[in-house]
Amino acid sequence: MAPADPQSGLGSAGSEHRAARAAAIHGRSRRIGGFPGSFNPPTVAHLAIAEAARDQCGLDEVHLVVSRVALGKEDVRHPLLEHRLAVLERVAASRPWLDVDVTDVQLVADIGASYDLLILGADKWAQVLDPQFYDGSVDARDAAIARLPTIAIAPRPPHPVPAGGHVLVVPSDAAEASSTGVRAGRRDWMLPEAVVFDEETGAWSDPDRYRAWVAGGSAVG
Repeated sequence: MAPADPQSGLGSAGSEHRAARAAAIHGRSRRIGGFPGSFNPPTVAHLAIAEAARDQCGLDEVHLVVSRVALGKEDVRHPLLEHRLAVLERVAASRPWLDVDVTDVQLVADIGASYDLLILGADKWAQVLDPQFYDGSVDARDAAIARLPTIAIAPRPPHPVPAGGHVLVVPSDAAEASSTGVRAGRRDWMLPEAVVFDEETGAWSDPDRYRAWVAGGSAVG
């Protein structure tokens, strides 16, 4: 199968970076996996899952896909989207196989349509199965699941993994990390790029300091 166009319906936080890479690989077939999430903040688990999908599923690239308004997280106000994206761009900058896409699409099934492979944690898969995200319609949920591309699932206990998908093998020391845990105090689970931004602004460890930083008109360098 020819790779789906990952730019279809998607904006990009790293368009110049991606364009340069596209020019370098002109004429070659690329397998691209989409990894949707809020990455608030990006953790060692996120990176381990992305690496596992690349290595175990024969991907050339993994794109971290961020919805401008994440499904089920519409009330997220900080850090601002632009700052979360800037941190993700820093994460991707040193990893040529990694990129960042931004989309207005919310449903995972609709996001997946733009990629050869959809990468999910088992906790995100539980969201895919929940009819509440389809206006309570089981039929709409089943139709959405039916149009999913091939999926790769990272175990996230206690959530079950679906039958028929590729189950990723992720190092146990990274698998337990979560953004929720970081916001509760596990700063050691953050990726270094997020640690640097947090130390500068308090984005995840000190919301009051972060809000003061934003109010002061500071910009991400």
